[in-house]
Amino acid sequence: MTLFGKRATQKSNTGRSLFVATLFSLVTLMSTTSQALSLGDDAPDFTLKTMSGNNLNLNEQRGNIIVINFWASWCGPCRTEMPILQEFHDQYEDLGVAVWGVNVEQENQAGLDYIKELGVDFPIFFDASNQISAAYNVEAMPTTVIIDRHGKVRSVFRGYQKGYEKKYAKVIKQLIRE
Repeated sequence: MTLFGKRATQKSNTGRSLFVATLFSLVTLMSTTSQALSLGDDAPDFTLKTMSGNNLNLNEQRGNIIVINFWASWCGPCRTEMPILQEFHDQYEDLGVAVWGVNVEQENQAGLDYIKELGVDFPIFFDASNQISAAYNVEAMPTTVIIDRHGKVRSVFRGYQKGYEKKYAKVIKQLIRE
């Protein structure tokens, strides 16, 4: 076999390997997407310990509207959104709306520091293993999931842009009226 023939065979094998790897990635992505959280689904249950040391279980919150925000201290939009979530907590808590923050970082010291700096007083959880964020198919930071009084997913917002707070408020007010 000539040098040219050997290179052509190597390129062909590399091309096949790349094709197989790409195909595997697509199949994996499709299987992950088919398990994506959809509107109307039961919200995946979880129990986590808050910063104050209390265990909270999602299913035990039936009867309340729950706003779950998945965030990280390194995420700029998360930092912009956190004071808005605190305002929602202050405004809607007496109406049966709970705001929960779920930090997804492996190391939680930066998250702890940020929360203390901001003075957030709604429940903050740390999902260092990312099991909860995986169950909620969190693909963007932040991700906000709004759950109705029956434990059903009613809205999912991926990312945050100025003006999303109006969308959150609209969904929350609608669920309060139901």
